[in-house]
Amino acid sequence: MDMPSDLPQPPSAEQRPYSYERHGVTIEDPWHWLRDQKYPEVNDPDVLSYLHAENDYFEGWKKQHQGLIDELFEEMKGRIKEDDSSVPIRDGDFLYWWAFKPGAEYRSWYRKPVKGGEDQTIFDEPVEAEGREYFRLGALDVSPDGKLLATLADYDGSERFELRIRDLATGKDLETVTKVGIGQPVWTSDSAGIVFNEVNEHWRSYRARYHRLGNAPEEAITLYEETEELGFSVGVGKSTDKSLIIIATGDNATSEVRFVSAADPAQPLTLISRRKPLREYHVDAAHGKLWIHTNDDHVNFRLAEADPSAPEEWRTVIPGSDDAYLTGASAYRDHLAISSRVGGLDQLMLRSYDGEETRIPFKEASYSAAFHGNPEFAPDSYRLGYSSMVTPATTYDYHPKSGELEVRKVQEIPSGYDASQYATERLTIEARDGARIPVSVVYRKGFGKDGGGKLFLYAYGAYGIAIPPAFNSNRKSLLDRGWACAIAHIRGGDDLGYQWFLDGKLTKRTNTFNDFVDVAKGLIDAKLTSAGKIAINGGSAGGELMGAVVNAAPELFGAMIADVPFVDVLNTMLDDTLPLTPGEWPEWGNPIADKAAFDYIRSYSPYDNVKAQDYPPMLITGGLTDPRVTYWEPAKWAAKLRATKTDGNPLFLKINMGAGHGGKSGRWEKLHEVAETYAFMLTQVPD
Repeated sequence: MDMPSDLPQPPSAEQRPYSYERHGVTIEDPWHWLRDQKYPEVNDPDVLSYLHAENDYFEGWKKQHQGLIDELFEEMKGRIKEDDSSVPIRDGDFLYWWAFKPGAEYRSWYRKPVKGGEDQTIFDEPVEAEGREYFRLGALDVSPDGKLLATLADYDGSERFELRIRDLATGKDLETVTKVGIGQPVWTSDSAGIVFNEVNEHWRSYRARYHRLGNAPEEAITLYEETEELGFSVGVGKSTDKSLIIIATGDNATSEVRFVSAADPAQPLTLISRRKPLREYHVDAAHGKLWIHTNDDHVNFRLAEADPSAPEEWRTVIPGSDDAYLTGASAYRDHLAISSRVGGLDQLMLRSYDGEETRIPFKEASYSAAFHGNPEFAPDSYRLGYSSMVTPATTYDYHPKSGELEVRKVQEIPSGYDASQYATERLTIEARDGARIPVSVVYRKGFGKDGGGKLFLYAYGAYGIAIPPAFNSNRKSLLDRGWACAIAHIRGGDDLGYQWFLDGKLTKRTNTFNDFVDVAKGLIDAKLTSAGKIAINGGSAGGELMGAVVNAAPELFGAMIADVPFVDVLNTMLDDTLPLTPGEWPEWGNPIADKAAFDYIRSYSPYDNVKAQDYPPMLITGGLTDPRVTYWEPAKWAAKLRATKTDGNPLFLKINMGAGHGGKSGRWEKLHEVAETYAFMLTQVPD
């Protein structure tokens, strides 16, 4: 194991007395001062001094291992096609695609006429990012007449996006509609207006607005503003048949949807069905009907139809199923494109409007597949994405008339990749309460199952987000060094259905942490590794997972990397002025109003449960401008760990001073951060 003996003494954040009382309990928080009271401005000299000291300390370790980091970076970069591009797809009179120029950090976006003609650059991200520390394109949408381009871009990582309208003939921006946009804007049918979302000062997506081009931005009409529920967010979209603009509001458990004609959004909105607690529904439109995907009468969702003139009268088209978890439905001219999950594996189906169903076949025992990139209402074929732990990302077009699954692109690995040299398996490990947890594992053939192997274990486990058993070329740097890599499909995600998600939230949250620990023990029992030889990684809510499991079972892990970790759970959930908080109560509970929720969150919140014990080597990251997990969460956690833990293992805190929740924005900059993570694992986990 790499020990930090030749590094200077690590930074130490002083403890300043601070306490508060909730529900008759006094909470001491001596690192509370690391939250700049002027946030989102961060200019407190003591705070900045500490963050810079932590970054300098990490840079000292990084300098010692720069050779390995550079080696890993070059390996990973060598697996990425520098001039990679997407498969062109038709939308109206044009074919659209993106491509990277050799060496570029960001994509360039192109189109050309279907009938033939020159390639046209419609948006050049490298030009837009020039001279900026951070750039992220959030959305890009061409107007129905093909003449204008709407873009949403974030220039500092704060996830407040500028919405601009560009004339594609001249390449000039005509106007800036808002500087606090978010989500996906949608055009009106006449290409003369745009509907978009805005965030308020608390970074809550709280309203949908309608702007007519040429008018002053402040004259935009507010179509809908969320005033009833503090934690609800507003989003806009357009039906697949392009007839309706859909405006939805909700949190992660309850939703409410309205629609208006895309030809005239200034008309009154039609409410489909008023919100009901814990009922979700999502809406599309085609053939004069609304198509409604909802969990109103089955936990695994059903598909219903309704007449727009009587939108609350829902008639079942596909009933809910204990076996098949219905994850989505899009209504095209000839088919409903149905996504589901059975036994944790994706299933894609086309259903004609007379009820004939065709399942698109896939041969591997474990894989990830999804419909994507079908902008036209009446496509001749349906674009799919597919990969597995050993199969690189593959783009298909499925032709329903012939049943042909046409390969359009296979992810190219320029430095070489032979799938036959690797093996994947799907294990099932029993958790302490009897639940059976799927685990996807990949390793190079010849990996010895004798308990001596090193293993990288990843999971997320929140918000009903499944982590698919998909290909990741970066993993090859571990696999070729004799490691195995595994994904634990723990409760809190919806890998095995919506109930799998429900069983890892609110009062069942600790199932998520127990599942991960039990998976690690199960992999040890299966002789894939041994205690102390497992490196673990998770980000955001997955960072909360990391904090909880190293508190609970630190002896199992040889290294932990927590990216932008949500670890100060109790304090954050008690602060309803933070953008994260009200919308998060359906996931974690409301400790302000509910003492039971307060006690339960306090029992597992990683920051509150740091204890005097040995911890594994740890690398913690954060982003100064992150609006989702504020920078002081990882900073306070690292400070408390340093002051409390009893081991001599290294602990590093790296705060991106010019980036937010997603880390650095360019593709090579992101890859440098992955290389740092892998170098940390490789140098810390003992042989």
